[in-house]
Amino acid sequence: MAILINPEISPQSLIPKIRQLWKLSGVKIQRLQSRWKPGDGTPVFTKQGIYTTRGWTEWTQGFQFGSALIQYEGTGQDEFLLMGLRGTRDRMATHVSDIGVHDHGFNNVSTYGNLWRMGCEGTLPLELINREAWELALKVSGAIQAARWTRTAGGGGFIHSFNGPHSLFIDTLRSLRSLALAHQLGHVLMSEGGEQVSLLDRLVLHLEATIKFNVFLGAGRDAYDVCGRVAHEAIFNTKDGQFRCANSQQGFSGLTTWTRGLAWAICGFAEQWEFIQSRPSSQFPEGSPKAEVLKSVRNAAIATADFYLSQTPTCGVPYWDTGAPGLVRLGDYLDRPADPFNEHEPVDSSAAAIAAQGLLRLGRLLGKSRGKVYWQAGLKVAETLFSEPYLSTDENHEGLLLHSVYHRPNGWDYIAPGQKVPNHESSMWGDYHLRELALLIQREAQGQPWLRFF
Repeated sequence: MAILINPEISPQSLIPKIRQLWKLSGVKIQRLQSRWKPGDGTPVFTKQGIYTTRGWTEWTQGFQFGSALIQYEGTGQDEFLLMGLRGTRDRMATHVSDIGVHDHGFNNVSTYGNLWRMGCEGTLPLELINREAWELALKVSGAIQAARWTRTAGGGGFIHSFNGPHSLFIDTLRSLRSLALAHQLGHVLMSEGGEQVSLLDRLVLHLEATIKFNVFLGAGRDAYDVCGRVAHEAIFNTKDGQFRCANSQQGFSGLTTWTRGLAWAICGFAEQWEFIQSRPSSQFPEGSPKAEVLKSVRNAAIATADFYLSQTPTCGVPYWDTGAPGLVRLGDYLDRPADPFNEHEPVDSSAAAIAAQGLLRLGRLLGKSRGKVYWQAGLKVAETLFSEPYLSTDENHEGLLLHSVYHRPNGWDYIAPGQKVPNHESSMWGDYHLRELALLIQREAQGQPWLRFF
């Protein structure tokens, strides 16, 4: 089976659930803000309902303060705007100049980017608008992201992950909006000898590499080439730029599909489609005309979305990896709603929150006829996540979206006594993307402008 689409769900019908979500969300943001000490690091995921940190990279700080900004947009409560502004001012500058990660679109677009967007939309008090500072932060962030560059054989290249210059992550598709925004603001990367490097050129090359090496399109590239599945990581020989193999850090293997990586792809491709459409054809590199880039991104977006629809239980929430070994013990698990309390494999609600936004963006881009199935699927996933057992209604639990998974292979997720797999916990990225999803749907229901940066 696949996600069970209900044509009766509409953005307007979800407003009561969204109102409840904002009420719960505000309490949780305030609770975390009141007790978290910056010296403790960055909150990443919960353990027994309390946010804790994990020293891998500091890629979730922007979601903490970005959540407050999204809360302000959703409710109009000034206290959350001030919280997000102060957090961005006091804690985010080092992330702008962070040369150690590819995650600039997560940290800096969620903070500086949201502030800039709201300033452009006229939804901020005039006395608080500081567009020049926010634009400078976004320009620098995009250039530093573009500088994480690995050349591939044949003249291509990609933004390498924090794992090193050999590593191309599927995650970077959503984080790529940092580079896109910097280009949109007229910025370039200055390189050796005063060379001006086009950020759009690097964005296009990164898209092309991701589609070629991380996304499977059913063209027979190997024995596991199922159309629409993705590999978390592509590995390259940095001496000659040759592709070596598919791999996974957070999924079960390079030959299975980690569903949060799949969700990053769906959302990232749809958002990059929006960006590419907004750019003049004359800006695109000679070997990659705008029409061809759009076609390639469109095909990859549809392929990954179709794979998600076919490999996800009826409720719209996937298990953490489509090839997780314990799934065989669940029987016909795709023919019924996901069970976050089963004994064999965890679900990942954060993947669902990311994918839902991607499905809605894709549905809108494709139009009422071709895009209806994706649009309604996105609304179905949202309806599931805006309700128990995924929406956390316990005010003592600091997380908003329950049953998120961080790093299953490394065993980083908390498993409660009496349970055999992780469940009932939350993550910064899951909570943020649930709020962003709620805001996108609320704006659509109220006839407000589409939530986008481009």
